[in-house]
Amino acid sequence: MSMLDVEAIRKDFPILSRQVYGKPLVYLDNAATSQKPRCVIQALVEYYEGYNSNIHRGVHALSMEATERYEAARQKCADFIGSPSTDGVILVRNTTEAINLVARTWARSNIGPGDEILLTEMEHHSNLVPWQQVAQEQGAVLRFIPLTPEQTLDLSDMDRLLNSRTRLVALTHVSNALGTINPVKELGRAAHRVGARILVDGAQSVPHLKVDVQDMGCDFLAFSGHKMLGPTGIGVLYVKQEVVERMEPFLRGGDMVREVWYDKATWNDLPMRFEAGTPNIADTIALGAAIDYLQSLGMEVVREHEIAITQHALDAFQELERVQVFGPGDVAQRGGIISFFCSDVHPHDLGTVLDREGIAIRAGHHCAMPLMRKLGVPATARASFYVYNTEEEVDILVDALKRALRYFARTPNGTRGG
Repeated sequence: MSMLDVEAIRKDFPILSRQVYGKPLVYLDNAATSQKPRCVIQALVEYYEGYNSNIHRGVHALSMEATERYEAARQKCADFIGSPSTDGVILVRNTTEAINLVARTWARSNIGPGDEILLTEMEHHSNLVPWQQVAQEQGAVLRFIPLTPEQTLDLSDMDRLLNSRTRLVALTHVSNALGTINPVKELGRAAHRVGARILVDGAQSVPHLKVDVQDMGCDFLAFSGHKMLGPTGIGVLYVKQEVVERMEPFLRGGDMVREVWYDKATWNDLPMRFEAGTPNIADTIALGAAIDYLQSLGMEVVREHEIAITQHALDAFQELERVQVFGPGDVAQRGGIISFFCSDVHPHDLGTVLDREGIAIRAGHHCAMPLMRKLGVPATARASFYVYNTEEEVDILVDALKRALRYFARTPNGTRGG
């Protein structure tokens, strides 16, 4: 049983009271984006109604208030991930931009011809395509950690994959397409032993697990606000102090400079030298409100709730015939994500039928096309859970799936679109 008072939590989320096609909303697409509690929505309203102003440059009261709250939110981000300083807490739009920032700055200076970048076979396109570009431009080589039959990382060949030519290990902490939790701490130690850096895609872990960058030992951590009860358009790149001090800025212009002449410029202090132009002030402040909300729940309790609900889902899915569930069977090795496939019906058709029942899931390749090819499926359907989801909602999902699968089994063109 969950230690969270889920019924009380649900009252904090206005959208959960709405109906879809006359049915109560069952929102199970949290890996794509989470819903927002009233306190986050209110933080946006308060900014725009009360102290809307540009930051860092103004000497008037509104600007100083906005600056103070913006920087307070940055400090909350640092505290949330255990960063000892805000110098390496760079505010960006999302996880994708954070990874691209590393690819465009650190990687250009530190990866050259013949160097190797080690990824995994389960990466989101956002942690694959930027490294393809780096490899093409710098003459580097991409290597991939393969998967076991249970879709965990196969580390048996690591002595060959991780070697003196490896400059960067970049991997997801929790797979958005499988739910698998990867051993990032161990891989970080192994990377450092050969002189490589490690980048962790925390888009699916920071919202759901207690993440401590010092304990994990990562050099880079990227995550998004909108998957952790915050607004869209705000994300964070954490960079270890010794690394960020030597990185050149990516975007250039206002507020990232110290002094400018006609022919040259010098850079602002960290982390501002990486934040050119007017930032996303309102959403940064609202992300601070989301972090406060999660901290009030306690991340250990958030994780316990997800273990309980995911175990309930794994058990319930065993009642579904001809449905293949991907990812580890051990709930301790997976986040709150159930990715599944039935050869009788294309996942998009399944998602459409569930939508008419008020149930929101995700269907598709989940921005992991190479992984889908590896799994031998065109796409999967995915249910993903968060703090406001209940075991009853899982039961509603499974009952609706049973009805849908019976319907498609009777329909001769049940596999249409597949």
